[in-house]
Amino acid sequence: MVELTYVGFHAVFVAPPLFVLASVAVNRTRPARPVVRAIPIVAILVMALAYTTPWDNYLIHRGVWWYGDGVVAGRLWLAPIEEYLFVLLQPIVATLWLGTIATAFEWPSERVEMRLRDRLLGVAAAAVVGVVGLAMLTRPATFYMGAILSWASPVLALQWAVGWRYLLARWRLTAIGTLGPAVYFSAADRIAIEYGIWTLADRYTTGLTIGGLPIEEGTFFLVTTLFVVQGLVLYPWVIERWR
Repeated sequence: MVELTYVGFHAVFVAPPLFVLASVAVNRTRPARPVVRAIPIVAILVMALAYTTPWDNYLIHRGVWWYGDGVVAGRLWLAPIEEYLFVLLQPIVATLWLGTIATAFEWPSERVEMRLRDRLLGVAAAAVVGVVGLAMLTRPATFYMGAILSWASPVLALQWAVGWRYLLARWRLTAIGTLGPAVYFSAADRIAIEYGIWTLADRYTTGLTIGGLPIEEGTFFLVTTLFVVQGLVLYPWVIERWR
């Protein structure tokens, strides 16, 4: 088997979709109403790095996963430098993908309102995710899944409280915008695990897989992509309401 490093992973699986989608964005001759703006993109990148870094390093410290010998270029705290780069590049790929497909979807023709009870319902739904996650943290075999769900809950609570009704009105864009990058990076992650770039601890995972991919990893890419897509879909709607 040919050795693949974490830098090589970026070169093979991250750089190509990034360049292709960026080229599509630059060469698009008839831009529709933009979903992607500079301000939300920068905000998402800053928040992604700030929110993910402590969580990621804690799980490495806990031994939930580790990296193969000689596959990382260097470390900052406990995480490889390439990991921080991935935290920044994954949202960019998701953003470019969303901008590419957004032209195929119509904006809701009717005004979507969020009343107080709607906001509370959004928070309650995210709280259920968090409670399930916290319960899973109490057992070693579900610890990683619990860490993902409990970590995701506050972000989901904020986004759903702001506009879950609007996200529901644009569910096709939100779903396809999320599933495209999530499935792609899950497949890439499966290959990275096979090549030993990183290894998940049996103690902290359920052992359940889909096509050889641990369900925890698929869940991680699903929720992190969902963060980005929901934030970008909500942004123009929130700005329009403020105006």
